[in-house]
Amino acid sequence: MISYIRGRLAAIEESKAVVDVGGVGYGIFMPGRVIAKLPQTGMEVTIHTFLNVKEDSMQLFGFLSKDDLTVFKQVITVSGIGPKGGLSILSQLSADDLRFAVFSNDVKAISASQGIGKKTAEKLILELKDKLHLEDALNHGQEDQEAGEASLAGDIQQDAAAALTALGYGSAEALRAVRQVPVTPDTKVEDILKQALKYMV
Repeated sequence: MISYIRGRLAAIEESKAVVDVGGVGYGIFMPGRVIAKLPQTGMEVTIHTFLNVKEDSMQLFGFLSKDDLTVFKQVITVSGIGPKGGLSILSQLSADDLRFAVFSNDVKAISASQGIGKKTAEKLILELKDKLHLEDALNHGQEDQEAGEASLAGDIQQDAAAALTALGYGSAEALRAVRQVPVTPDTKVEDILKQALKYMV
């Protein structure tokens, strides 16, 4: 198993990146959304990878974050969705957007992915609801904070999301709104609620 590849970004093609590691070029298929975030060619890059082995080929699929890779692995466990289908879904939606779509039963958002029909999207929602966790979406984007601060921010956001749910809003909708509110060490639950409600209108 190849967990990740670190090397010089040699080329960016339509659906894959080529990474030079010690003179060997690894072609790694990536979602378009992720390819757009790659650095300039010639720069060093680390790509978290999944190796798909078939009788007649071996293909690498990659992501810049471990979270994207984890969600990708869960998506391809759904019958009828292979690695190319998983790549299509994560080109259309980020890992967190997919979590929100699954928990809000947003078939339309998932089926907007190329090659993914309504029935496949419905099957994905059904099979991944017990595997994906909405709370994970709250903890992303906080990597630059101290661990204690990030944990506190996550707790406050979850409290705010719970309050919105108690008011009758859907859990996915509430978490999506709460996540858009900037959190500082001085932020209170009430502050998040006031701001989050603006995103709910």
